[in-house]
Amino acid sequence: MTYGALGHGPASPDGEPVAAGQSGAGQSGAGGAVAGAGPEDSGCRILHVDMDAFYASVEIRDRPDLAGRPVIVGATASRGVVLSASYEARAFGVHSAMPVTRARRLCPQAVFIPPRHHAYAAVSKEVMEVFRSVTPEVEPLALDEAFLDVSGAIRRLGPPARIGALIRATIAEQQGINCSVGVAPSKFIAKLASTRSKPDGLLIVPADGVLAFLHPLPVAALWGVGEQTGQVLARLGLRTVRDIAEIPVGTLQRELGSSLGAHLAALAWGRDERPVVSSTPEKSIGAEETFASDIDDPEVIRRELLRLSGRTARGLRSAGALARTVVIKLRLANFTTITRSRTLPEPTDVARTIYGTACALYGAAGLDSRARLRLVGVRASGLVPASRAATQLAFGERRAGWRDAERALDRISGRFGADTVRPATLVTGQRDEPSPRPGGSAPRLPPAQGPRPPP
Repeated sequence: MTYGALGHGPASPDGEPVAAGQSGAGQSGAGGAVAGAGPEDSGCRILHVDMDAFYASVEIRDRPDLAGRPVIVGATASRGVVLSASYEARAFGVHSAMPVTRARRLCPQAVFIPPRHHAYAAVSKEVMEVFRSVTPEVEPLALDEAFLDVSGAIRRLGPPARIGALIRATIAEQQGINCSVGVAPSKFIAKLASTRSKPDGLLIVPADGVLAFLHPLPVAALWGVGEQTGQVLARLGLRTVRDIAEIPVGTLQRELGSSLGAHLAALAWGRDERPVVSSTPEKSIGAEETFASDIDDPEVIRRELLRLSGRTARGLRSAGALARTVVIKLRLANFTTITRSRTLPEPTDVARTIYGTACALYGAAGLDSRARLRLVGVRASGLVPASRAATQLAFGERRAGWRDAERALDRISGRFGADTVRPATLVTGQRDEPSPRPGGSAPRLPPAQGPRPPP
């Protein structure tokens, strides 16, 4: 069995992308068959679609002068981490979650760009709409990737490989960015296939070729094999997935525990029965920020709570949800983490309410006056659909109030950018710097009820 990535190989005479074929079926090597024309994708109802270097790709799309250059997206402060790196930057060893300081050492010529989360969220929303135009069975994993079950779309759109090619072409045309697609009988194999096809490819793993594809891979390819588990497997002399498949399950369970041992044994034989779950509700929505330097100024901390409350409220409204509970996270300089929560009298998606609650929780956290914080977070949980939640108005409160004002600001931000309109407290003259900076004179905060709506 041989495999090839669509988008990398030759094209068929009619312009269709081509896929790897099965040598025993009259096809030899990559480019042996038109995608979707042969039996190679039969039984492959699961697709995993993953945007290539998503954040970096959006930035390059919006700034064509960056094309071909190493681009790194991430917080630019000393404690920042890389969120996304173009493939030109990856050639220097840069990867996601790497400290920005190390990325600068590896690739000093890179263009470093602070993240624009509102832009990535907007693109992600449109990408997910492309997926749902193909099938309602879409399980997002993050902003930039999702599983699709295309069983119901085959009759309308053609075989799975052709559907994958259609998705890639549509996203490239509509969004100006590339994605990679894995087509396989299960979620686990589809995810591996999309990774192997990067960048800008499509890889089919047919049902009868799963083991030929899977067994040569290193053990780290299996979900659940981290650094510690990998050390145990190496001590047992297990280097490839085939090694794990051939060792008795009882040995794995004795060394790794019953659950993990059975899990890895099943994956090593390509067994993954999990369905695509399209209706998993959000459990919580929130935002957090790591300060460039540890902070002990309550006024600066409340200012950050205000900014994070606004982001959390926008996330709730975007998801069509209201929150029953507000949670704050406070991480001290010594990495001790404190969380406090409060359940509201009624669910909300209003930043003013979230901010007031967050400030009250911060004030009641019992921190020493000299306590220095390195991270602050605000999260909303206990979510309910906004369409089904009945909100009781306080006596004398107008229905067209805070929520309508904030929704109006959402529309402005969606058109002109997330920082176009902000509470006066957050207008510091440092538009692109998300983290508060100590040592300056912070503007006086409004009362804990939050910013006032526009007139």
